Amino acid sequence: MKKNMGGLDRVVRFIVAAIIAVLYFTGTISGIFAYVLLVLGVIFVLTSFVSFCPLYALVGLNTCKAKK
Repeated sequence: MKKNMGGLDRVVRFIVAAIIAVLYFTGTISGIFAYVLLVLGVIFVLTSFVSFCPLYALVGLNTCKAKK
């Protein structure tokens, strides 16, 4: 897998995942909506750690800065 996510994307995804987790564990969100958001949060965390987003690859988007 070639990296296709820049640093800002990774940070934003991790922050969004953390917000989803806080909302779930404080009981602000519940039901099926909460589970869908939790799955999305887990995906965000995983893609943040590996710096690769399959959706970016599918549409040809690359936010990772090229090394010179």
